[in-house]
Amino acid sequence: MAMHPFTRVLLGLSCLLVAVWLIAPTLVVVPMSFNQNKSLAFPPQGFSWQWYSNFTTNPEWSTSFLNSLKVATIVAILATVLGTLAAFGLDRMRARTAGLLRMLLLTPMVVPGVVLAIGIYAVYLDAQLVGTMTGFVLAHTILALPFVLIAVQASLEVFDKRLETAAASLGAGRLATFRTVTLPLIAPGILSGLLFAFVTSFDEIIVSLFITSPYLKTLPVQIFTSITRDADPTVAAVGTILLCVTTILIGGGLLLLGRERRSGV
Repeated sequence: MAMHPFTRVLLGLSCLLVAVWLIAPTLVVVPMSFNQNKSLAFPPQGFSWQWYSNFTTNPEWSTSFLNSLKVATIVAILATVLGTLAAFGLDRMRARTAGLLRMLLLTPMVVPGVVLAIGIYAVYLDAQLVGTMTGFVLAHTILALPFVLIAVQASLEVFDKRLETAAASLGAGRLATFRTVTLPLIAPGILSGLLFAFVTSFDEIIVSLFITSPYLKTLPVQIFTSITRDADPTVAAVGTILLCVTTILIGGGLLLLGRERRSGV
């Protein structure tokens, strides 16, 4: 059924208005990052690159950025491996059992972050994991794993299992079949899951505030500390950088998922 041109234009304008309403508060940060004065004022007064320079030269900012990069990289790899294995396991289970386990694995996306953070903090106190790299990696992996699970399952839903049967009939073992047939076809879903896991860990703040220490801070924790302490415009510069990086990574993940689904149709 063809859509009336006026209806199409109306829907397009509605989508545009919603998009502007959603991203406008975020885009305000960009001009604030070039403010010449030491204040988070809008509209900005003057133009200066000093806050971007401060981000690269101030040890507090550079160290917290490197900490976030290390944690997010390890979390992305660990969550991708575990999430991919979980997706394969659920794909080969009975529907009822798989639905129950899927619900449990997706719980970190549903439970409020503060509730999850309190539980993790209580466990970490006894295990002496507060303020450690291991503690950050384990906590962020819990939060990132559901995103990998969803991305890989989306690829498995459009994957033709008859290809595995054909490979097995030609003498290929399970490992060879997975390596030469299954893995290349679901690789876009795995890669998009890895990107989502990286972004989830890199941007995480609620749980990080509970398990941080003066000796190990991630970038979101440093941003929160700076805002509550002196409202340094460096926060706006960092926010602009994170906005660009996160948009590129998430956009890449969505493009990979979209291409995977179109190829499966």
